[in-house]
Formats: sequence, C-alpha cells, structure tokens
Amino acid sequence: MAAPSNEVLSWTSQDPRESQLFNAWGVVYRFATVVAPSGQSTTTLWRAVRANKEDRVAKLEWASNGGLGRAVIGKNTVPMSDLVRPDPRFPGARIFNAPDGLTYRWRQSTGSADVVLEDSAGNIVAVFRPTRPTRYQIGDVYGELHFLRNAGAATIMHPPIMDTVTVTAMLYRFCQAFGL
Repeated sequence: MAAPSNEVLSWTSQDPRESQLFNAWGVVYRFATVVAPSGQSTTTLWRAVRANKEDRVAKLEWASNGGLGRAVIGKNTVPMSDLVRPDPRFPGARIFNAPDGLTYRWRQSTGSADVVLEDSAGNIVAVFRPTRPTRYQIGDVYGELHFLRNAGAATIMHPPIMDTVTVTAMLYRFCQAFGL
C-alpha cells in the first residue's frame, strides 16, 4: 500500500540550513538562514499553515565558530547539542527528547543510505532518504523525509513532534556534513 503523498516531503539543497521541504500541496517547511553584521548566523524554520501564511516553528542560533549553538523551539530554549546527542550504544546515532517526553534516535540504516528515526520502543517512525539530485521548480532535491503516520504511537504527524523531527533531521544532516 502506497503512503499518502503528504507523508513524504522532498528536501531541497545540500545545505539543510537553507532549504525547503515540499510535497504535492506545496512548501510545508522552509529553513532560512541570515547572517547578521556581527557574523552571527541564525536559521529560522517556518511551517506553512495555509497558502501565503507561515508560522515560525524554531529559531536556531549558530555558535560564532559556525558550530552548534542554541535552539528555540516554541517556548523552549535548548542547546542544539541536546537535539543531536551521540548515542553511545550506536556509533554515529543521535538521540533527542521530543515534546511527547520520549527519546528518539536518528541512525544510519543497515544495508541502505537511509537514515531512520526510531522511537523509544525501536519502531521506525520516520526516514530520511538521500536521493540523486533532481531538479524541481522549487529547487534541486537531495533527499526525502518520510513520516510513517501509523508507526509506533502514531503521533509522528502531530505538529509539535513533526516540527521537532524536522529540526532534528536538519541538525543530523548538518552534523553528518560537517563531521560534528
């Protein structure tokens, strides 16, 4: 059975800090990065709520050296490093605590280029799948973010969790790209 199209988001740009995630409906999430005159970089994650209307989901303030800084998600401020903590049980895996109070793990899939997101029970609830660069009107797509609607507790599509998953997927990609 094929997943409904709104569960797969195409992800533009090799640099996840300046990218868009879209489906047949249009752009769902947009990461926009600005550099202040002081040199401070800030990435804002926007979520489309309807045509021509976006809500700010998160603000990521990068460290002065370009590394991980702090994240403001909703009303919560946390070090970015808390959203991509290395998991000592799985080399290369990163864990974070989501708004539902559970711990989730991004890790490389065995036998493919996919990066899977597991809930605390080990259920795969989301997948980032790198793709061959493909040109779309919105931009060149380098991957897909799949949300598995009915996996685990079936809460992955709920906005606070989906937003956090999108932020942590971006941070995971950033850490992988820059060896952090």
